[in-house]
Amino acid sequence: MKVLVTGAGGFVGRQLVHGLLDAGHEVVGVDSHGGGIPEGARAVEGDLGASSVRAEALGDGCDALVHLATVPGGAAEADPVASRRINVDAMYDLLLEASALTPGLRVAYASSIAVYGDPLPAAVDDATPLSPRMIYGGHKAMMEHAVAMFSNRGLIDGVTVRLPGILARPKGPSGMKSAFMSNLFHALKAGEAFTCPVSATGTIWAESLECVARNFVHALRLDTALLPPTRAVTLPALRVTMGDLAAEIARQCGVSPDLVRYEPDAALEAAFAAQPPLSTPAAETAGFAHDGDLAMLAQSALRTLS
Repeated sequence: MKVLVTGAGGFVGRQLVHGLLDAGHEVVGVDSHGGGIPEGARAVEGDLGASSVRAEALGDGCDALVHLATVPGGAAEADPVASRRINVDAMYDLLLEASALTPGLRVAYASSIAVYGDPLPAAVDDATPLSPRMIYGGHKAMMEHAVAMFSNRGLIDGVTVRLPGILARPKGPSGMKSAFMSNLFHALKAGEAFTCPVSATGTIWAESLECVARNFVHALRLDTALLPPTRAVTLPALRVTMGDLAAEIARQCGVSPDLVRYEPDAALEAAFAAQPPLSTPAAETAGFAHDGDLAMLAQSALRTLS
């Protein structure tokens, strides 16, 4: 199968491309920073908002498209125009162009739990309405509807997966306000003190990078008749407190959890660490899964830490 992966040089993209290549698929990777695309994929470097870049990436068509490229949350808030250009306009054009070359191709779209907005209701399940507050979440919600509409018209065979917090991202600027979740891993693995900007009792929905990549591979082969009419599901995730997460990372790294000091920022906690019980039966029916338990999540995240 020939798979086009946008954002192929990014955090999730690299892991996914490696998995697809290992499974014997032909991969075309496009990214604004082509040097991060794994060897073995045909690399296309450039801005996805440029029609010439999309044309080079698509070539004569592909069997499947995984759309990961995005202007992330904090960066989208800082530059809403850039968010619309990449997160909305470029994706819509890409769907049009890809479906013209390969009508009915499988499309797996990376949405986000940001579509639910904040504060979240007392519990989130498959019936929870989308109510985004941030620019990023709003644009993601808009393109969820686009995936459903293109699918209903027979142009693509779409699957939207809403991603929880993914652990653990590389060190350095990511443009994501939730980066503290991953920075905790880096600090404790290095045996360094860490100031956590949310409370120890703050709750997050989390999934390891390896698990997310497996779920995207599954999205390319599942029977879409198992999906709801919206074509969108929230990935199953573990709901854990930051204190429990820190304790488990510390245990696996052989350091003291006392290295972590908690200085909660009320706005940050409300947006990213006040996540209620999560129920995802639609995703589970379609065959998606989480890491299993907190120890397995931490172990997997530490394994892929860079």
